[in-house]
Amino acid sequence: MSEALEIIDLACQRGGRLLFEGVSAQVVPGGALQLVGPNGTGKSTLLRLLAGLLQPAAGAIRYSGRRAFAGHEVALKPRQPLGVELAHWARLDGGLTRLPAAMTAMNITALAEVPCRLLSSGQRRRAAIARVIAAGAPLWLLDEPTAGLDSASAALLAAAMAAHRAAGGLIVAAVHGDIGLDGAAQLRLG
Repeated sequence: MSEALEIIDLACQRGGRLLFEGVSAQVVPGGALQLVGPNGTGKSTLLRLLAGLLQPAAGAIRYSGRRAFAGHEVALKPRQPLGVELAHWARLDGGLTRLPAAMTAMNITALAEVPCRLLSSGQRRRAAIARVIAAGAPLWLLDEPTAGLDSASAALLAAAMAAHRAAGGLIVAAVHGDIGLDGAAQLRLG
C-alpha cells in the first residue's frame, strides 16, 4: 500500500522556542508510531510537520505518499448537515466512494442529516476519523484521536486502525494513554 515514513534528525522551533531536536524514527507499511510525552512537548507540532503544514528547523521527513490528518479542530460548518460536510471533504480528498463505509465504520451514518452544531464532541471526533478513513491515504496522522470518545467509539477507532494497518497503512498518533494501537513503537518527546 505504501512506502515507509522516515523522520531524520528533525528539529522544530515555534515562537522562538526550540520544541525538540534530534528526533528520528521510521514507520514501515503496516506499522504505527505513538508520540508520547507531557503537554507542550511538541507532539501536535510533530504531526503538523509530518502533514506538511509546518516546516522543520532542521532534519528531514522522507515520505512522498498521501497523508490524512485529524487534528484537534474539526472543520465542519455548524449549519450544514454532517453528511453534506463529510461529502464536501471526501470530494476534495478523492474519497466520495469510500465515505459510506467510513461513516459506517465510525457509527455516524444515522447522523448524516444532523446539523454539525448539534453534534457532541465525541460525534465530531468520530466524524474527523471517518474523514481520515474516507480519504484513502496510506499515512494517518491522528492527534489524540480518543479525546471525547466513549469506550464503544474508542473500540470502533481501534478496529479501523487495525484494518488500515492490515492493509499496509501507516499510523502516527499523539497519545496520552492506550488507544488500541497494538504493537506500536513509541517516540517520547520532552
